[in-house]
Amino acid sequence: MDTTTAPVASINGIFLCATDAAVPLVELAYAELLRQQAVREGLLPAHPGLNAPELSDVQRAVIETMVDQAAASPQPTAEECQRYFDAHRSKFVVGQAVHARHILFAVTPGVDVQALAVHAEKALLSLLGNQVPETRFATLAAELSNCPSGSLGGDLGWLAPDDCAPELARELFHQTHSARSLGVQTRLFQTRFGFHIIELLARREGQQLSFDDASARLATQLATQSRAKALQQYMRLLVGQAKVDGLALELEGADSPLLQ
Repeated sequence: MDTTTAPVASINGIFLCATDAAVPLVELAYAELLRQQAVREGLLPAHPGLNAPELSDVQRAVIETMVDQAAASPQPTAEECQRYFDAHRSKFVVGQAVHARHILFAVTPGVDVQALAVHAEKALLSLLGNQVPETRFATLAAELSNCPSGSLGGDLGWLAPDDCAPELARELFHQTHSARSLGVQTRLFQTRFGFHIIELLARREGQQLSFDDASARLATQLATQSRAKALQQYMRLLVGQAKVDGLALELEGADSPLLQ
């Protein structure tokens, strides 16, 4: 008995057959878009069937070379690196960390976000002031937090910038107005996960790198960002030119291993 999954989507009339449940259909779609582009450029032979073929290692290498050439981006200059460093010095501090605990009010499908924010604000207000018992934060975390840390009183341990959601890392480490004072912060922090009440228990300031020390890492970072943008633009072009049926492709980027 044939257990192959029936075609559920197509790219320019070529059907995508997901034979491996571990491979997302979107990845198959981006791979097929690239294979068809390689055929148009004469880099690969045309495929005679109606179902997208599985790519061989040789075909993948051909496609990767094609993508590298099509999405080539210039290396950042020393002046560009210096400007970025001057504008984002806080991102080049090593050893900084905060010991924090939080109460998470998670934004889930169907939730009334405004009502959730009001609920979170009321909880925050109950934690501010001089007469609040020291155990109050842990009690509320256990009662209200949608994070597993609630069972630990909301304690997240020591966090470096890379340990946080990007939105929270910006607030705690990378903004000129970053939260500096210890204790319960006087406003809610919002991330992709929801609303957070944050208490900072301790902070390690870390050491600011000089431009010379950070330049190699910075050049690599900017080159990676430039390439990612070029890849997104290239894939956006291919998606825009293709007839895609049975699948919604995001135009802002692709997660195919061929593009990494």
